[in-house]
Amino acid sequence: MGFGLFGSFLVLSMFFKSLPCQQPNTDAFYVSEFLKQMGITSSPLYNFSAPVCSWQGVYCDAKGSVSGLVASGFGFSGSIPDTTIGKLTKLKTLDLSSNKITDLPSDLWSLGSLIALNLSSNQISGFLPSNIGNFGMLEIIDLSSNNFSGEIPAAISSLSSLRVLKLDRNGLQGSIPLGILNCKSLTLIDISLNKLDGVLPDGFGAAFPKLKTLNLAGNTIKGRDSDFSEMKSVTNLNISGNLFHGSVMVLFLAMLEVIDLSRNQFQGHISQVPFNSSFNWSRLIHLDLSENELSGDIFLNFDQTRNLKYLNLAFNRFTRQEFPQVDMLLELEYLNLSRSSLIGHVPSEIAQLSKLHTLDLSENHLSGRIPILPVKNLQVLDVSQNNLSGGIPMSLLQKLPWMERFNFSFNNLTLCASEFLYKTFESRFYGSLNSCPIAANPGLFKRKATKHNGLKLALALTLSMVCLLVGLLFLAIGCRRKSSMWAVKQSSYKEDQTISGPFSFQTDSTTWVADVKQATSVSVVIFEKPLLNITFADLLSATSNFDRGTLLAEGKFGPVYRGFLPGGIHVAVKVLVHGSTLTDEEAARELEYLGRIKHPNLVPLTGYCIAGDQRIAIYDYMENGNLQNLLHDLPLGVQTTEDWSTDTWEEDDNNGIQCVGSEGLLTTWRFRHKIALGTARALAFLHHGCSPPLIHRDVKSSSVYLDYNLEPRLSDFGLVKVFGNGLDEEIARGSPGYVPPEFSDPDNNCPTPKSDVYCFGIVLFELITGKKPIGDDYPEEKDTTLVSWVRGLVRKNQASRAIDPKIRNTGREHETEEALKIGYLCTADIPSKRPSMQQIVGLLKDIEPTVHQ
Repeated sequence: MGFGLFGSFLVLSMFFKSLPCQQPNTDAFYVSEFLKQMGITSSPLYNFSAPVCSWQGVYCDAKGSVSGLVASGFGFSGSIPDTTIGKLTKLKTLDLSSNKITDLPSDLWSLGSLIALNLSSNQISGFLPSNIGNFGMLEIIDLSSNNFSGEIPAAISSLSSLRVLKLDRNGLQGSIPLGILNCKSLTLIDISLNKLDGVLPDGFGAAFPKLKTLNLAGNTIKGRDSDFSEMKSVTNLNISGNLFHGSVMVLFLAMLEVIDLSRNQFQGHISQVPFNSSFNWSRLIHLDLSENELSGDIFLNFDQTRNLKYLNLAFNRFTRQEFPQVDMLLELEYLNLSRSSLIGHVPSEIAQLSKLHTLDLSENHLSGRIPILPVKNLQVLDVSQNNLSGGIPMSLLQKLPWMERFNFSFNNLTLCASEFLYKTFESRFYGSLNSCPIAANPGLFKRKATKHNGLKLALALTLSMVCLLVGLLFLAIGCRRKSSMWAVKQSSYKEDQTISGPFSFQTDSTTWVADVKQATSVSVVIFEKPLLNITFADLLSATSNFDRGTLLAEGKFGPVYRGFLPGGIHVAVKVLVHGSTLTDEEAARELEYLGRIKHPNLVPLTGYCIAGDQRIAIYDYMENGNLQNLLHDLPLGVQTTEDWSTDTWEEDDNNGIQCVGSEGLLTTWRFRHKIALGTARALAFLHHGCSPPLIHRDVKSSSVYLDYNLEPRLSDFGLVKVFGNGLDEEIARGSPGYVPPEFSDPDNNCPTPKSDVYCFGIVLFELITGKKPIGDDYPEEKDTTLVSWVRGLVRKNQASRAIDPKIRNTGREHETEEALKIGYLCTADIPSKRPSMQQIVGLLKDIEPTVHQ
């Protein structure tokens, strides 16, 4: 009996000894305490009974000591408790970035073996303690995007091994300490967007022989050109938005690729810089000298700067001169010569700059006609406040509805304004002459009707009817429709000051109410067109009173309608019908933030409206539909309850949009790869380019759209935050067929970037196989899903069997198989095994689609 009791005790003691987290004063104990106190309980990702070195984000050295802890974007909030990670004496790498941490433990500064520390994108406040000098072995420190205040501690002088110093986007004050000159191994210094002032320490330019990147932008630091003259190895220099002065010529250092000296007080003649033989012009990619006091001539020629992509010389004191010869800058994407004293004509050679995205020539003395411009990639154009005359090239007029911003005001231009609403003509073509008869512009006619007598009014009305009939006749001839199953209804709503709400609207499955007392009393915010006075009444008019005929889709967030707002803005209007817990001010702030997020592969948020309890998001309209419709042979554009199986559009003009399914667009591997890469870039930007990182939470094929140029664009990012904490669980945790396996754990309700990666992997599988995530026919498999079917084939080295027959002979088979393997990595059951979106972009770029020979 006694022996049995002793044996039981011995077994139990051995069992508990095997649980590392149960032993106090061990690395396993400290890490488990940290995770538990920060809200991470036991789960498939954190089996606290398993060895600590097997836990997600935990890395150990050869002796089993914890040497690395990476917990970026885990949703941690509040203070880090003492006697947890501060006791990991062998810790070399600590990454707690992209959380909501507010305070650090007092024993953190005792980690003398730390080599890399990343606490960026949190909410940590207070002063940086002088204890930072205890990190004698530190090579990388990133404290950016926090709320640190006070001065940069002088103890930074002890960090002699430091290579990367990132303190940007905080509230640091005072001068840059003299002790920073001891950090001679620095290759990157970024202390931009703080409240620093004073002057640079003496010898600053010569102190860092290995320095590649220096960013001091957005402070009020004073200094002279000579402060930088000894920086021989710098390739990226950004000192914009400070109080530096001196000669601009000294700043063209030998190795520079990026130069941003904007918003300072530099002087000199930049036309003399080319004679400085020490500067290698061919390396230059980005040059911003705007808002300084430069004089003389602009560069005489740009023969040596053929790799330049960004050029901004706006708001200086140049002498009057002809337009510079820029036609050899074939890589140029951004050109701003606003208020640079230009005279004469805009040269026709500018049409050769095919990559140009932004062109600003405003506030000059340019004359003559607007030449043919490179419109393929052009999104921003401003030629206002010049002396331009004549008409606007037709290719440019056709491009305007698809551009982000344009302005032709205060010139002597003539155009037929019938294609533009009066508000657009008034705000973007102010001072131009409308060369069309008044009857061709109903908006203009209506505005001036009271000034005409009865005879003139009758004549104008007659002319209007004739123009309308002729227009309808040409429309009937030019655009034939095989089926008349659906037609957009004409606007049934007319603006009336007396019409009041609340307004009730119905879709096939939803009824929603806008508690608006008067339609004209609720404003609509359009980010890029703040001068337009648009109201909820305009939304009603644009969508035919939110008629079902303008309904594009009924998504999980609510119905989406199509419409044209004043100013010729073609939009998709998304009504967020689920109740939000945010106040109107909080919701508006979130939508304003989302409107500032721009990327070529994201659907731009054009504006928003707060209509009672409803939050209405307004997006650019995507002409070529979404990936789900294209892949599964559904029609583009409007989705209604009608039968679209035989419905198509045709146009005689080849430039017109054809309503086709995947038979017309997705029949090549090259094009599907383009969609995959563009979508991956969008997600990588949200995860790695936003601060804090933005988790999409609902990546799926119906969230991927194709724009006018057939470029993929991801939609619906950030909408979950607009709802606040009141969002129901179904929306917060993904769509059917796209739910990551970790969400099956009821305790795991926190989406992470890796859950987005899983959903992207499913979209990638859809692109390659042409099959739906669930409910499709998977050969030789029953009651399965797309993920399990494809992963099974990849494991058996039979991935080629999953390739969609429509693209099988349009590229090399090994390329699509490699892409399936990328999807395999994305859909790993354990999130830590999945690559990041940055890595996925790299993997997809390594696959170079080739046409099958």
